[in-house]
Amino acid sequence: MTERTHLTLCLIFIGILCGFLSANAIAASDNMLSNVRQAATDHIRSLVLRPERGELQISAAELDNRLRIGDCQEPLNRSVPGKQSLNGNVTVLISCPTSGWQVYVPVQVSLLLPRVVAARPLARGAVIHASDLKVDQVETRFQRSIVFEYPEQIIGSTVKRNINMGEAVEGNDICLVCRNDSVIIKAGQSGLNIVTKGTALSDGSLGEEIRVQNNKSRRIVSATITAVGEVTVRY
Repeated sequence: MTERTHLTLCLIFIGILCGFLSANAIAASDNMLSNVRQAATDHIRSLVLRPERGELQISAAELDNRLRIGDCQEPLNRSVPGKQSLNGNVTVLISCPTSGWQVYVPVQVSLLLPRVVAARPLARGAVIHASDLKVDQVETRFQRSIVFEYPEQIIGSTVKRNINMGEAVEGNDICLVCRNDSVIIKAGQSGLNIVTKGTALSDGSLGEEIRVQNNKSRRIVSATITAVGEVTVRY
């Protein structure tokens, strides 16, 4: 074997060795990035309680594989910097105490709870029937008003704005009692319960206070809506 041939073989071997080491370095980096993402996911999961009847979905974003972070010989430090809501987009800080590097990991958190949704498109002015509703898991961060877990709570109410199929039905979308509706007025004091009929003077949803007129005495009182067509006077 000539000296030139020997040198060529050495260069080829060195090239193969460098390529092998480089591939291992990239693989190690990819593995570490996966560990970082998992650490961020686990940290959020430890902070957010899964609801008994709901779902908790947590997903860490993919990290740039150009990040060069070495293996960490100790458990990774995890924290949520600042005052962040743990619903929606959350940034988790992952760091290695021995190597001194840190990475901010975007994490998407979705909390879903059972809510009454429209089983078909509901037009304004329609009276809601049982067949118009179903229960589905809905992400809580998109809810802006009173929500309902059971269809029975709103069957018989009137739609105030168009509701798309699959959309959660909220308190602002309906009136359990509408203006000029006949209502049952309930009142109680010292163990004595009084039930009479009245007329609603404004719209309202569950738990809201409206003015109603007693049909018999013509007296106007403030009452809380407790069900479809029903209000309660508190003394």
